[in-house]
Amino acid sequence: MNRQTTLPDIAAQRSAHSTAPLDWVGMRGIALPVRLGEQSLDAQVDAGVSLDDGQTRGIHMSRLYLALAALQREPLSPALLRQVLEDFLHSHHGLSYCAYLELRGDWLIERPALVSPLAGYKAYPLTLSARLDPAGFHLQLGLHLGYSSTCPCSAALARQLIQQRFAADFADRPLDFDALHAWLGGPGIVATPHSQRSDAHIRVRLPADTSTLPFLALLDGAEAALGTAVQTAVKRADEQAFALANGQNLMFCEDAARRLHQTLRAMPEIAAFHIQVTHAESLHAHDAVACASHGWC
Repeated sequence: MNRQTTLPDIAAQRSAHSTAPLDWVGMRGIALPVRLGEQSLDAQVDAGVSLDDGQTRGIHMSRLYLALAALQREPLSPALLRQVLEDFLHSHHGLSYCAYLELRGDWLIERPALVSPLAGYKAYPLTLSARLDPAGFHLQLGLHLGYSSTCPCSAALARQLIQQRFAADFADRPLDFDALHAWLGGPGIVATPHSQRSDAHIRVRLPADTSTLPFLALLDGAEAALGTAVQTAVKRADEQAFALANGQNLMFCEDAARRLHQTLRAMPEIAAFHIQVTHAESLHAHDAVACASHGWC
């Protein structure tokens, strides 16, 4: 008695229902360790293709999954991502004309303290999105970073209260250096401006012929533009330096968005970008948000 040894391929059957093509079919949230430079990144990966042949019932998801193994063999690069997408399409020849790949994870990187010799690690959520279609290869980077923002309006109002207190305390007495010095270090500072932890979400589109993933240049440029990146390990000298940085970088959300816009416009490795900054208000129960973009659609 002969037994059937060929396994059935249900996905290759002709569709018995609608013949409409599908924009995206695949898998989301695949756990995969990848390398970003010299670092390992525990990523969540989405992998998919279009299903342009409306007569075919489904794609071969196992082929996409197996093609992702290439991402573990060498550090991430535009060339590697494009090769994986080409493998997606080659394994679905005649069925699919567009391939998609997105990686998400926390980029753990060491950042130095402001003054002391200390250092600590910060986790930066990032995304890397790649697409290959008949129009070409498309690559986007996304990065979240935290910073502190001190309200310019609150700072001005606090200074006014200090001036009023000064006028009340010294109106009828001669100015004495020692007395004024003590006043500034004690009862004279009757008000302080409010600050809040803030967040910048940056997405950039890279040129089609790019050969690198400029995550570090993007991070360094953004943190330098804002001037008040959140810290890790700190001593009192670092905390004092952070207070100075906040005082020298008073920012509405509009100011932060414009600073980042100016910085990204000056980066030749970026073709287009979109910025969203969120100031988690300590005065209000709602957030203040500003967005800016260049060449983004």
